[in-house]
Amino acid sequence: MFDRNFIVSKDDWSLHRKGYIDQQRHMEKVKEAIKKNLADIVAEESIIMSDGKKIVKLPIRSLEEYHFRYNQNKQKHVGQGDGKTKQGDILGSDRSKGPGKGPGAGSEPGADYYEAEITVDELAELIFEDLGLPNLHEKKQQELITESYQFRDIRKKGIMSNIDKRRTLLESIKRNVKAGLDEKNIIPDDLRFKTWDEDIRMQSNAVVIAMMDTSGSMGPFEKYIARSFFFWMVRFLRTKYQNVNIVFLAHHTEAKEVTEKEFFTKGESGGTRCSSAYNLALDIIKQRYDPEDYNIYPFHFSDGDNLPSDNEKCIELVKKLLTVCNIFGYGEIEGLYYNPSSLMTVFKKIIDPKFTSVLIKDKTGVYPALKAFFKPQLNV
Repeated sequence: MFDRNFIVSKDDWSLHRKGYIDQQRHMEKVKEAIKKNLADIVAEESIIMSDGKKIVKLPIRSLEEYHFRYNQNKQKHVGQGDGKTKQGDILGSDRSKGPGKGPGAGSEPGADYYEAEITVDELAELIFEDLGLPNLHEKKQQELITESYQFRDIRKKGIMSNIDKRRTLLESIKRNVKAGLDEKNIIPDDLRFKTWDEDIRMQSNAVVIAMMDTSGSMGPFEKYIARSFFFWMVRFLRTKYQNVNIVFLAHHTEAKEVTEKEFFTKGESGGTRCSSAYNLALDIIKQRYDPEDYNIYPFHFSDGDNLPSDNEKCIELVKKLLTVCNIFGYGEIEGLYYNPSSLMTVFKKIIDPKFTSVLIKDKTGVYPALKAFFKPQLNV
């Protein structure tokens, strides 16, 4: 006989989930950091010029677990306080050093950063979170849109890929129990299949008319800002809506309809007559997009350097567009050698809740422009 000593322990299974919990917390921190910097990220050249599959790398401060931080200079290494701290007190800083008292090159360790990777699709989801087509109305002409498929019924016939294994086994067990058999066989009559229903909804038709100034005054910066806005606009529309047409118009003194590829690659030349784009937009609406059947959204980007004699005509045409459109958006790009735009000045005379204008001074203005033009709660 001999004694056996057993150690009985109770596993803390929450420890097994610690890696997953930390990973989730990490992803939340990454998303939080991205949201705070969307204005800078949206107009990032590496994204705009990518093929849509680009992985974006962002500098994120590394996450640390809670730990005691000792005052090395005073050689005090006890990890407890005196009990007199209160909420809001600053802990972990060395107050013995005032600003500018340290050595010039610095002797303190720096903060750790690393590059977090996120796909353009994941980034787009964050950007489009609060965006939507404003003032969207039901129209006479609507289309059936399949939103999703849901398994809601069980039947005896179906395709093998949709077999419900659990229901099939239960039917087999029930049959054998009723027959008094102790068998584990499955016959064709036991088979049960999941069937789905389509979640179909009506969606109103809409058309977005993208108009871009391609005149000689649109330099590399102005052209890049305009393309950045339209890049995200196109992606937003195709991500969130299944039934939206996009028409691309490019103009200098004359306007013409172009393909999407031409729109994003067309060079600049010639003078500027913005009314040519508005005239063409009205013609296209009249010929192809009846306001009774379509929600209509024209957006125009320019540097505002328009022919002065054309400005009054622009006001007249924009007012005509406002009678048939849900909203009209005008974006003006302030270049390096910007002078007050006569076009923006005359547009200020338009008093209509459906007219929205933005002024972009640098690349951080692209994201606010998206938010200004695509406010889903707007209803006028």
